[in-house]
Amino acid sequence: MSSAKDLTKEPPRSPRERLGTYVILGRTLDKGRALLAGSIGEYHYDCPLDNILFGFKGVTGDEVKKLLEGGASDEDVLAWLDAHGTPKSREEVREWAGKVEGARPYEDPERKEWFAGECAKLGLDPSGTTLFDWLEADDRVSYAR
Repeated sequence: MSSAKDLTKEPPRSPRERLGTYVILGRTLDKGRALLAGSIGEYHYDCPLDNILFGFKGVTGDEVKKLLEGGASDEDVLAWLDAHGTPKSREEVREWAGKVEGARPYEDPERKEWFAGECAKLGLDPSGTTLFDWLEADDRVSYAR
């Protein structure tokens, strides 16, 4: 079994870090393992970010959590993800990953105000900040204390 990070002491992996061709997955697995170990801190597993991945693949957080409960490694989960849910070609996953990595919540009228407020807390310009930029900055600030 892959050991769980203590997310009260260090952040999960960057959402940009790829497992296979998937963004978000490493971060999601870090949070899932930390949840099971009781060290998730202020993070949330099966959150809206995780559900971007789960929705794309047509799987659920509970299904992935069951794999983690059984001691699945990153590679085990990656193989399972490739074989389950909605079939996706490598090219479809690459295109999706690029789109998600470049997502700018400020351009979404429903999230613009929220994102501007979150970016202001970190001194970021929301119009030029991606969701992943904001997540990484928030992780850095949270663990600099």
